[in-house]
Amino acid sequence: MFKNMAFLLVDPYNDFLSEGGKLWPLTQKTVVNVNLVAQLKTLLEESRKHDVQVIFVPHKQSTSADYLNWKYLSPTQQGSKKYMLFEKGSWGGEFHNELVPIQGDIVAQNHWGGSGFAGTDLDLILRMRHIDHLVIAGMRANTCIDTTARYAVELGYHVTLISDAVAGFNNEEIDATVRINFPSYGHAVTTVAEFVATLSMGSK
Repeated sequence: MFKNMAFLLVDPYNDFLSEGGKLWPLTQKTVVNVNLVAQLKTLLEESRKHDVQVIFVPHKQSTSADYLNWKYLSPTQQGSKKYMLFEKGSWGGEFHNELVPIQGDIVAQNHWGGSGFAGTDLDLILRMRHIDHLVIAGMRANTCIDTTARYAVELGYHVTLISDAVAGFNNEEIDATVRINFPSYGHAVTTVAEFVATLSMGSK
């Protein structure tokens, strides 16, 4: 029943989700408040259990030469250049140890900006598997989550956000995405518990 569905896990990097990560001082409050790692782990486990395709949607892992001679750097890119966020080969640029791909999962090409689709193979991965329903969670609510979800809707996908499995630098960012922005363009907002219940009901 769920062969046309994928769970997109966006940017589960240590720099975001782990103490000692470069962005942890900014993300800690919201990540802890929603128990994000445990929530994402539940989504991974339940998706795999019910044959929902798991796809990791990672941001570009920074190197020192990435943005040389770029004409227009966005604030996100400027931050990556200055602080070497998700630095390639570093602990911060690795996925959290409880949120790693296993056999059967797919890791899409790295995205440079906010959208997991722009300049990557994500759309091809989905269309070649006849997937048209996307469930999105991870980091960061008002940047990569919001942008990836918007892009997906523009491409014709049915998109669901998991409201208690996203975090950011503050609660206002989460509210702006989940409660204000997304309902104006997306299809459904649900919680981890509600999504898991839907999977369980669908498999009976």
